[in-house]
Amino acid sequence: MDGDIGDFLRSRRARIQPDEVGLASHGRRRVPGLRREEVAQLAGVSVDYYIRLEQGRGPSVSDAVLDSLARVLRLDETEHTYLRTVARPRPRKERPAAARVRPGLRLLLDSIERSPALIFGRRMDVLAWNSLGDALNGWSALPPAERNIPRQVFLEGPARDCYPEWEAVASETVAHLRLDAARRPGDARLASLVGELSVKSETFRRLWADHQVKEKTHGTKHIHHPVVGELILPYETLTLPGDPDQILVVYTAEPGTDSADRLALLASWALSAT
Repeated sequence: MDGDIGDFLRSRRARIQPDEVGLASHGRRRVPGLRREEVAQLAGVSVDYYIRLEQGRGPSVSDAVLDSLARVLRLDETEHTYLRTVARPRPRKERPAAARVRPGLRLLLDSIERSPALIFGRRMDVLAWNSLGDALNGWSALPPAERNIPRQVFLEGPARDCYPEWEAVASETVAHLRLDAARRPGDARLASLVGELSVKSETFRRLWADHQVKEKTHGTKHIHHPVVGELILPYETLTLPGDPDQILVVYTAEPGTDSADRLALLASWALSAT
């Protein structure tokens, strides 16, 4: 995952046309978007400084320079934060306990009876789930090493049948995994996962190279379940206080909808199967 800052900056300047920022476009360009010299000019830094920064060999960069680059490259808030993170990576020590879900959180999961819920941690490893969450995704039937969201999205054939909007799910998954990679430079297990997915999935390789970054905060999942059929489930995610590496995801269904009826049927099916 070396070269993240350079790849990210190149991908972002490539999506901006000169006329969008008031620059004249002189004839045909060898590369799309802005040239490095133009980004440096617009950001108020020397060309040499910007080139060294894009090559990942620049000095410690100030917030003012990063803010200026974010403005020129039209980064959103998540992208801006990502730029700061990859520009000044800070290796963090492994915390073995972070991969364990506290007993209190497991009780919380089990108390959520009407909604599928799960907790995932670093590398988007799925660490725990409630009964309805298991009925929805079948995590307990998988070997521990395969309880990983990117692995299930890209390496398991049924995922494409499970998610009618698979491309959107794939893009969202990679965008969140990129954030995790930036926050945890030097994570050998994450590097191994990215390498395996890149080799085995052309789609993952393409999305990873695109350098999209996005927080997994809320949204809607369209799921085709083999038992109850089509489900449209809004979800919310919460970073857990005291365990910042762990995220709680809770799916709901709009009352009175077919999805609500089917989710209730799924809950009854899960109860009868135990």
